[in-house]
Amino acid sequence: MLLTLGYFVAQNAAAQTGSIQGHISTPAGQPAVGVSIGLKGTTIGSITDASGDYNLGQLKPGTYTIGVSIIGFKTQQRRAEVKANAATTQNFTLSESAEQLNEVVVEGQRTNKFARKQSEYVGKMQLSNLENPQVYAAVGKELLTEQLVFSVDDATRNAPGVQKMWEPTGRSGDGGSFYASRGFVVSSQLRNGVAGGVTSTIDAANLEKLEVIKGPSATLYGSALTSYGGLLNRVTKKPYETFGGEVTAAAGSYGFHRVSADVNTPLNAAKNLAFRLNAAYNYEDNFQNVGYAGFEKNLAIAPSLQFQPTDRLTINLDAEVYRGTNVGKQLIYLSYGDAVKNLGFSRADQMPLDYRQSYQGPGLTQDSRSTNLFGQVRYRISPSFTSTTYLTSSRSYSEGNGPYFYLASDIALGKSTTPGVSSLLRSDQSTQDSRRQTYEVQQLFNGDFKLGGLRNRVVLGLDFLSIDSNIDFFGGTIDTAPLNVPGYDYRTFNGAAVRAAYAATPPPHYLVTTKINTYSAFASDVLNLTDKLSVLAAVRVDRYDNKGGILYSPVAAYAQTAVSPKFGLVFQPVKDRVALFANYQNSFTNQNGSYQTPEGKSFVLKPEHANQIEGGVKLDAAEGRVSATVSYYDIRVENILRNLGTVGGLSIGAQDGTQWSRGTELSLTANPLVGLNIVGGFAYNFSKFVKTDEDVNGRRPNTASSPYLANAWVSYRQPTGLLQGLGLGFGGNYASDNKILNSASLGTFTLPSYTVLNASAFYDLPHYRFAVKMDNLTNEHYWIGYTTINAQKLRSIVGSVSYKF
Repeated sequence: MLLTLGYFVAQNAAAQTGSIQGHISTPAGQPAVGVSIGLKGTTIGSITDASGDYNLGQLKPGTYTIGVSIIGFKTQQRRAEVKANAATTQNFTLSESAEQLNEVVVEGQRTNKFARKQSEYVGKMQLSNLENPQVYAAVGKELLTEQLVFSVDDATRNAPGVQKMWEPTGRSGDGGSFYASRGFVVSSQLRNGVAGGVTSTIDAANLEKLEVIKGPSATLYGSALTSYGGLLNRVTKKPYETFGGEVTAAAGSYGFHRVSADVNTPLNAAKNLAFRLNAAYNYEDNFQNVGYAGFEKNLAIAPSLQFQPTDRLTINLDAEVYRGTNVGKQLIYLSYGDAVKNLGFSRADQMPLDYRQSYQGPGLTQDSRSTNLFGQVRYRISPSFTSTTYLTSSRSYSEGNGPYFYLASDIALGKSTTPGVSSLLRSDQSTQDSRRQTYEVQQLFNGDFKLGGLRNRVVLGLDFLSIDSNIDFFGGTIDTAPLNVPGYDYRTFNGAAVRAAYAATPPPHYLVTTKINTYSAFASDVLNLTDKLSVLAAVRVDRYDNKGGILYSPVAAYAQTAVSPKFGLVFQPVKDRVALFANYQNSFTNQNGSYQTPEGKSFVLKPEHANQIEGGVKLDAAEGRVSATVSYYDIRVENILRNLGTVGGLSIGAQDGTQWSRGTELSLTANPLVGLNIVGGFAYNFSKFVKTDEDVNGRRPNTASSPYLANAWVSYRQPTGLLQGLGLGFGGNYASDNKILNSASLGTFTLPSYTVLNASAFYDLPHYRFAVKMDNLTNEHYWIGYTTINAQKLRSIVGSVSYKF
């Protein structure tokens, strides 16, 4: 990467360059998104961002012909002169006139089609990746289509440094998937920058792109919906002004079948009112003894409406409705307090379990629902200032069974004095009429103006977030099944057996009935000291108000105030090509309780804090064909509570524990040849407890996932000729050993490293698309886990047919 950087610095520093920038709007004055802009006779091109803006940088002085094109509107061209060290502005308004230009315009091709170089959500303002001192990865719908990806879970395999750790359970509140990023647990709870959690498998039907924002991000997003490792933000598809869409049917291994639709239409002659509907139905059996027990059935419906009554005002109304019935994936726990040495093995690939066996029977189902409602009102106060108001409501519901299993040693069960495992404890944790409601109101004021001759891009925000839980867990161990006994009927652990067990002995209930309100204000400013040097300063003040209730046991009400600052620096030695960046970021976790020090002094817990320092290089080189980020980060968590026991009924502790997480990440998207695209990433993370309970002190946390992760995808699509649109793709993921138990007293239990390879083939025609994919080509046996052991799907094949209109 250093050699590459040196090469491009040398090549670009030799010439003074300029740029062409501008704004493209629709006939109604609405920002035109996704419009192609190219320079005639070159391969230089771009597309407009979510605000209708474009920028063509690093241009040699001279006169160029700009071509602007989008389906349904007249192609336009205009000549523009570029001067050294200056920006030329050319704005366009699209026209539906059938009049054609006499001269053919040759547009620049968007060759690096998997790169996402702009985001309005990461910094809550419109910033290019090179201008942003924070690291993030964006996975777009084009890559998902090529890989035949149908869920957010599968989309994350393209994000460097992200590892799936926990399958979605569907239960209310916390039923979604969990991932690891930078040594910490992350879940997907944000949609278009505000609250929008889904507690089952999240369908990708309405996904425009997935943004994985790295590091502590409480300054702009708060702490309730993020983690110290970052956050996942789902950016959804928006309505547009012409009629069109796509219908897809797919089927494959393990009973998989799916039907999806994406339909868009204007609703009036002025075309300032548009409606879009994305919907999908998905069914798949569990790969373990297909047809016996496990399955997942989901319906996702996502309508969206956009109305622009004036050129200044835009109103968006959206919804996500998820309905599902599922049997939980086979999660296996290590029995609490049972030392690894008692098991007789210390790795998942040594377990005396049949990888293909389902150890449960039918009827252990759960109904799950998520309903998200969104409203956005954006008003352009002036050319320099915009107001955006968000209103969101997110509700989840679940009722039904949640089967899970324990590996218990024969020693712990009193069956033997010799290490070994000859039985499996089969348990259930059900939910009953469980509900969680999240409301958020957020007001943003964005400004882009000059002060004292210096450009400022500012966001001022007010935020109210309310989380109201009313969840009822109940259950326990149902029976113990022998392992490796020929002819044993594992279907005896089923819905009827669980109901009979609960009728005979009513199970204990564990309630979560808490209500939390958070009131926040934040401000952020990106100040351009020169056209190559910018600084970012931001701060958040957060008032956390926990109303109390029950969190498995009664908890008292309490309130806390936290301050979260953020700083960043970006220097572009080669404008719009190379950026050197550094940042300081912060997050926090609210804590409650009163403790005494060993010396007898009382203290009230303070918020726990995570502070990150990071630096690196971002590239957008070779006329945009190579985009890359290399970074090093160091995260220190402070104010971790160390519980030192009780004396005289009082809790003794010290809030001086610390945890480190440091590492490096690399991401790359490239288009070295026409039709050839490469996506790749590598991440290394070193995590350890530095000052905490002696049992785990100095060890890697058992929730930190694999220290080494890598992802890659290489594809070729024939760009011209009779076979234009025919393509092949190949890639996969690597993860090193994952220690899901790591303590001095119990030992270490490891999920072994894995390499999973995938491939796809497709033929994309103007009105049809045919595709096939094969996942886990080598039939790899591998496990993921968040203190658990969960076998993953073996080789599978899926084919699809799409009709585009």
